[in-house]
Amino acid sequence: MNTEFLPICRGDMEKRGWDRPDFVYVTGDAYVDHPSFGVAIISRVLEAEGFRVAILSQPDYKSCDAFREYGRPRLGFLVTAGNIDSMVAHYTVSKKRRNYDYYSPGGKMGHRPDRAVIVYCNRIREAYGDVPIILGGLEASLRRLAHYDYWDDKVRRSVLVDSRADILTYGMGENILRRIAKLLDKGVPVKKIRDVRGTVYAAQKGDPVHFDVAGEWDYDEVKTDKRRYAEAFGIQYRNTDAVTGKAMIEYYDNKQVVQNPPMPPLEREELDAVYALPYTRRVHPCYDAAGGVPAIAEVEMSITHNRGCFGACNFCAIAFHQGRTVRSRSIESVVAEAKIITESPNFKGYINDIG
Repeated sequence: MNTEFLPICRGDMEKRGWDRPDFVYVTGDAYVDHPSFGVAIISRVLEAEGFRVAILSQPDYKSCDAFREYGRPRLGFLVTAGNIDSMVAHYTVSKKRRNYDYYSPGGKMGHRPDRAVIVYCNRIREAYGDVPIILGGLEASLRRLAHYDYWDDKVRRSVLVDSRADILTYGMGENILRRIAKLLDKGVPVKKIRDVRGTVYAAQKGDPVHFDVAGEWDYDEVKTDKRRYAEAFGIQYRNTDAVTGKAMIEYYDNKQVVQNPPMPPLEREELDAVYALPYTRRVHPCYDAAGGVPAIAEVEMSITHNRGCFGACNFCAIAFHQGRTVRSRSIESVVAEAKIITESPNFKGYINDIG
């Protein structure tokens, strides 16, 4: 089992002999290098492609100083609120502040801001101006176009607009980030990256779109007209399939936010390769003194077997995020991960979940 984490501070980076990383990955969660955590997967996928990725976990968001930890990255910043939406992490359904955070050291609240991707991106802009910023994760994915926000009780704009990021990735991001990273590495300006599936970008109103368009609407309409909002969301919901899905356009004054069709889900061989990457499968030891990260308890001895869901239940976001096409890993891949789990010093003789 691998024991080396990715850099979490400048000192770690310098020990590797790097002058700067290719990407700085900003996350609202504590750093857990386990394949149940999106940051772990994407960072290891990019590492396997030869990119240098440094983790900036739960930075102090009250100023931009913490975002200068590694200097300006060569290719850009990746930003996520973490494994779940920051507002869900912070508030109950009664809109009362939670008193426990499963994704923070010791379960302590207060390590990430409300609406984390917006805050993080604006701090990055404050620190580095026009550096490329790519959004991902559940908060960005589910807020990619105009959306009803329970906390504000209103229809909010696409989080891409409020965050001032360059690209928003939605759904499962391995192949999306591979493509974007390679284009940036070739010197393609981030504002020119407009034909990658699984992405959302902003452009001038009337700019050409690279895919067939399923529908278009104005934000000012959907924020006030419930019927138009329902029609717009219906178009989004019917275009979550990578085979039949088309692009959508949402207008903001003289700007347009374009959602490209979904990226096809990973094939079985690709999914197997993702889960065979060298994860340490542990919480970073820097959190030991605080009591670790509670979220690891449920997944440490668990195995992810499949992605996607055909169910489309109204109370669940899986179909809207992962798509309705189910992809599963091979038996050999699952057994190989099970053997790795048995080598853990924390293994107690059973694997509590495969799903």
